[in-house]
Amino acid sequence: MVTATSTTDYYEILGVSRTASSDEIKKAYRKLARKYHPDVNPGDKSAEEKFKTIQEAYNILSDPEKRKAYDQYGFYREGFQGQQADFSGGRGFGGGFEGFDFSRFANMGGSGTFSDIFSDLFGAPRTSGSVASGPNRGEDLEYYLNIGFLDAVRGLSTRITVNRKANCHVCDGTGSVSGRLETVCAVCQGTGRIRQTRGPLQFLSTCSNCGGSGKMSRGDCPNCAGTGLIDRAETIHVRIPAGATTGSRVRVPRKGNDGRRGGSAGDLYLVVNVGSHDFFSREGDDVLCQIAITVTEAALGTEIEVPTPEGRALLRIPSSTQGGQKFRLAGKGAPSPRGGSRGDLIVEVKVVIPKIKDERSKEILRELERLNPYNPRAELRMG
Repeated sequence: MVTATSTTDYYEILGVSRTASSDEIKKAYRKLARKYHPDVNPGDKSAEEKFKTIQEAYNILSDPEKRKAYDQYGFYREGFQGQQADFSGGRGFGGGFEGFDFSRFANMGGSGTFSDIFSDLFGAPRTSGSVASGPNRGEDLEYYLNIGFLDAVRGLSTRITVNRKANCHVCDGTGSVSGRLETVCAVCQGTGRIRQTRGPLQFLSTCSNCGGSGKMSRGDCPNCAGTGLIDRAETIHVRIPAGATTGSRVRVPRKGNDGRRGGSAGDLYLVVNVGSHDFFSREGDDVLCQIAITVTEAALGTEIEVPTPEGRALLRIPSSTQGGQKFRLAGKGAPSPRGGSRGDLIVEVKVVIPKIKDERSKEILRELERLNPYNPRAELRMG
């Protein structure tokens, strides 16, 4: 994940306004994600970093609570930075908080410590008197999956290969080997904490270099270079539910990157793209198609067999049917991805005129016109 700074503008990253709706944010994210996705830009590090930034922005702005906090505290920090009060010294409350470790109040009892308050306001990790290098959950992953039109309507079970970070089998994800030598972390000088600045305030947070342990191993696992994770291509079985549409997201639990230090794995999200079909199209849960009938069938009426996404069905054509007329077969469309009833199959008929090759056929048509006089342009105004 990309770490937000006081100057990070998630709205600018996605190219939307601060009043953008959730649908506008989602649309902008999908457009940028497709453009900068690592699978589309293999080996392009700048595109990969851009993709991570886009994901981070969407994760915040797509969540109403996170977005509300981002909007509120982002403006709050800017307001604080614009004030003229002196927070740089160390002379009492008015002198400021520089170098002050709020975690010392963790032993005051209750839940409303100064550390909690400033962690909520400025995004600092909470502490409880001591720093622990606890488990971290693995990152979520996205996989773009192209499926056929009928597979989307009917549902699909398939196998895909995902590149993910997995726990190293040599060190069991610890990042170190037995008999390792430990040295003091050069970043935090063995304290496990580093000083960070949030606007006008400075406080202590967990050292990211050593994970809060204050020590660095000199016996790092040679297989994973001490990270505890290795790249692994894993083939997994996934199921796309019936009724999926382009943009549908299907969650596969615990198939994202493995966590660190015993943390749980992230999730894998399948982003569906549905292909077109030569005969069928779709509007919502309804499936549309067009079928040809003869002049005789249109005039006299008939019963024909029509294809559906699940097989074939009988359709009754009444007499005097006109070209372009539509008929609805209830429940023969696509299932709703939200559950419940299916959509309908809407069949549009196209009356096909045969080629007249002999005089006898022409005479029959002229006789038909004499027996059934009709001018379809009688009500058409001229001039």
